Amino acid sequence: MGFFNKLKEAALKEAKKKIMEELGLGGDDDETKPTMTTEEFERTKPDELRKDIRMISGCQDRQTSADVSNVSSFQLPDPAGKAGGACTSTLLNILYADEQVPEDDLSFVEVLEEMRIKLKSGDYSQIPQLSSMNPIDVNTKFDLVPDTATGTKRAVMIGINYVGDDPGELSGCWNDVLNMKKYIQDVHGFEEENIVILMDDGIHTEPTKANIIDAYKTIIAQAEENDAIFLHYSGHGTKLRDDDGDESDGYDEALVPRDFQTNGMIRDDDLYELLLKNLPDGVHMTSLMDCCHSGTILDLPYLFKGDGSQTEMTLDPNMNLDAFIEKLTGKLMEFLQAKMAASLSL
Repeated sequence: MGFFNKLKEAALKEAKKKIMEELGLGGDDDETKPTMTTEEFERTKPDELRKDIRMISGCQDRQTSADVSNVSSFQLPDPAGKAGGACTSTLLNILYADEQVPEDDLSFVEVLEEMRIKLKSGDYSQIPQLSSMNPIDVNTKFDLVPDTATGTKRAVMIGINYVGDDPGELSGCWNDVLNMKKYIQDVHGFEEENIVILMDDGIHTEPTKANIIDAYKTIIAQAEENDAIFLHYSGHGTKLRDDDGDESDGYDEALVPRDFQTNGMIRDDDLYELLLKNLPDGVHMTSLMDCCHSGTILDLPYLFKGDGSQTEMTLDPNMNLDAFIEKLTGKLMEFLQAKMAASLSL
């Protein structure tokens, strides 16, 4: 972390300490930071954190995500070669094998844990995760688009094979996008004119950093109440040294656009500004991230891991309170006042 970022982090901690002392809450040293329950968080969190946002990721932040060599083994077509991302291929194998949906509804728990079973059987170590802005009953029906989203359904789908890169070329990302596109059209009713595809195949829009950012900005700007947004990314993901002190592990998660060598990465902080901050109220957004180090790339507070270790979704124990404060600049005093009022009313 650079000198000025260290100053920024120190100033943030000092400001938080002063506000808490002003409210009579005392200090909040990291070593004695209290655990916040879901009930406390839901009672007191600002309205900005009540948006309907979910993310399915193929692995935890510390893990890498793999390709499968032949998607036909997952009962999927192979329109752009045989390979595919392990996360996307496994999910579609559960939801759309042989282009057929399951006869019975599956819960979030069943889908995530079945994904892990299938990945493990193929010697893939990655653990799929579901994260959310709000707590989800994971025993309810799994659906990329809820029944309440009755408006327009729009999608941005990105597949990057990094053609010609050595090392670094992938082979399954185009298949991921094309197979997932067919699924959302056939099962969820997405229309062709509302699906934006970025792929480095010489046919579609090139997935450069500028083009990805523009596609994300556009889909958010178009969204209205009751609409549904689906975001799918299949490509490289990476971790970069945190440049603003808002990550508990010292690293930002990032997407790797096609022109990353000249124009850089798209950090999780960028995705927050592009997608979460400006999402209109009443719009449902689901993101599927099939890339390395993608577990918390949207920095959503609730987490469910598909490894059998959880029976319900809980607050992410590694959620960084400083990041929460910084992203809600000007809301800290209101949040702490609400939290204190709630505790006094008990």
